[in-house]
Amino acid sequence: MKKTILLFSILASSMIFAQEEINSTNSWLKAGLNVGMPVGDLHDFSSVAVGADLRGQYLVTPHFGIGGATGYTHFFGKNGGDDFGLIPVAAFARYYFQTEGVFIGADLGYGFLTNAQDNAGGLYVNPQIGYHNSKWNIYGFFQNTFAENDVNIQNVGIGATYNLKF
Repeated sequence: MKKTILLFSILASSMIFAQEEINSTNSWLKAGLNVGMPVGDLHDFSSVAVGADLRGQYLVTPHFGIGGATGYTHFFGKNGGDDFGLIPVAAFARYYFQTEGVFIGADLGYGFLTNAQDNAGGLYVNPQIGYHNSKWNIYGFFQNTFAENDVNIQNVGIGATYNLKF
């Protein structure tokens, strides 16, 4: 947890001090929705996951962006099981091969669990591959939280975010 907080702090600091000016060509907010299917052991306890994403991104170069990510993913219980949620606090990086087209990226941080007994959360990892243009990002992802008590919260799905330029 301490390493994740340190990494996020360094990334956030570099965003603040490395830029000359935040403008609509290099920085924006990304807001969107996602839907996924729980996999692994979680598949026995949850049938579907629905979430919302919020990201702040700064383009270090025209092809490489960094930022912070949060949101909420709701996992619906299966066979009478309880629903629970995941709130990530993460740093992310993305590589854009062209100004419009395919991108790859990943989030890394901490995932806080809600309505989960004896488990506060753990290391959050979310690799992505998708398509982008100046207004939209559409992507596939594999979300994994290495939670306490040897519990892995795994989710595979698709998402879309809309870019809100400054």
